[in-house]
Amino acid sequence: MAAIAMPRGFGRGALALVIGIYTIYTVAPFLWLASMSVRTTTEISFDHYAWPHPFHWEQFRIAWVDSDFATYFWNSTWVTVGAVAVVTLVGAAAAHALARYRFPGNRVIYGILFSSIIFPPQITLISLYQILVDYDLYNSLFGLMLVYISLQLPLTIYLLEGFFARIPQDLFDAAKMDGYGDIEIFVRIVLPIGMPAIATTLILNFIQLWNEFLFAVVLITDPEKRTLPIGIRAFMGDHFQDIGMIATGVMISVVPVILVYVFFSEKLIRGMTAGAIK
Repeated sequence: MAAIAMPRGFGRGALALVIGIYTIYTVAPFLWLASMSVRTTTEISFDHYAWPHPFHWEQFRIAWVDSDFATYFWNSTWVTVGAVAVVTLVGAAAAHALARYRFPGNRVIYGILFSSIIFPPQITLISLYQILVDYDLYNSLFGLMLVYISLQLPLTIYLLEGFFARIPQDLFDAAKMDGYGDIEIFVRIVLPIGMPAIATTLILNFIQLWNEFLFAVVLITDPEKRTLPIGIRAFMGDHFQDIGMIATGVMISVVPVILVYVFFSEKLIRGMTAGAIK
């Protein structure tokens, strides 16, 4: 029985249709959120999906100035950027050491890091709370940053170790013949080659920590030290929720994530699809 020939271009058309549907599925909620961010709660309650008329751009000023979102934004920036920078640098160095150097306890350390990923981080909340209290770091942005570093470091090392292990040994042998030391090898060879994987972990860690709520709400109590997720929660009361201001606050929090993703998107795709280093 002869096979039925598919019309030319059918495959591309079907693929374009699937991509178009998925794009609408992912972009539509963002556009809806953007429209609500410039509407009042009364207008949203009257018609959830209406086009903004007029555009209430003053809601961003109210959220940023009057509702202290500027403080929350910079608190989140300080904690998240600091934690991601330390996790990326320390995680890359530790992953390189575990992947390239053989020393007693190498696999034991790797196993401990891997086992720490299996358990949900929420089980450490009480112990971390007690540790921060004992060291006078409770209700401190620096203490929260240390908690974020401890939460994301094992997964970062685990992901980067697998990537770094694929780097050919010949590159390191040639570098040693040229007189490179261990630090120079890490800076001039491992970091440039591993940048796609590093960018992947950087984006994942940034998104995770920027939106983190549970540890922040437990370990931070002072209003002036709130991060963005906690600040947005302040608009949600028991009997009334200011939906318009919540949407405005969420838009403010989404913009940095989009910018980070756009800046590192190419390296992220390369890191996610890299199967081997040639």
